[in-house]
Amino acid sequence: MKIVVIGGSGLIGKKVVMNLRQRGHEVAAASPSSGVNAVTGEGLSHALAGARVVVDVSNAPSWEDNAVLAFFEASGRNLLAAETAAGVGHHVALSVVGTERLLTSGYFRAKLAQEDLIKTSPIPYTIVRATQFFEFVGGIAQLATEGQTVRVPPVLMQPIASDDVAAAVADVALAEPLNGMVELAGPEPIRQDDLLRRFLTATGDERTVITDPKALYYGIAVNDQSLTPGNHPRLGPTRFDDWLSSQSAAAAR
Repeated sequence: MKIVVIGGSGLIGKKVVMNLRQRGHEVAAASPSSGVNAVTGEGLSHALAGARVVVDVSNAPSWEDNAVLAFFEASGRNLLAAETAAGVGHHVALSVVGTERLLTSGYFRAKLAQEDLIKTSPIPYTIVRATQFFEFVGGIAQLATEGQTVRVPPVLMQPIASDDVAAAVADVALAEPLNGMVELAGPEPIRQDDLLRRFLTATGDERTVITDPKALYYGIAVNDQSLTPGNHPRLGPTRFDDWLSSQSAAAAR
């Protein structure tokens, strides 16, 4: 079965491509670097010829409000039109847990617009919403840094390893379309301030985490429901402390 992965050169895309190829499928990794640009439409019809499934894990290069909305609307429309012409039978898209609860952010408004395009398309679909990736915890710390302190709220999160996201997305791509949504999360809820402390300690970072209930998350006010899944999410098996240990071991080699 031919499967096309849009955004196939990114963090998740590379892992999804590898996962599906290991299961014996013909997989095309499509991205601007391979001559496929969903925003302009360049190369889409050729890339999608004969495809049964399309997996969209692409992300916008800019998170500025207008730019990110333009990216997801243009890429969504072009991709879905090309899929319709090619007779694709399943569209799988990666989105974010809590999108509808974070609409003060232009990025999440853009993700919701992308989801709406998928839902109104005639192509059978599955939207996979994932929580924050372990790999991005360092970025959260950097954004919240003031001098030698990291100021974050004590809200609940349930982050997940990117390997577990990719494995779940591959599973969904090989399953029947749900015409609905799946939520992915890590195996344990963790408060954001504790998450950052554990990360900084494990990486030998001397910055101090300050717990501030009024601190923002990527400029957004959040609570315990904002970044956590609803009932019965699919849980990745990798615990945060185990992931930290594996990262430290890899760095030491």
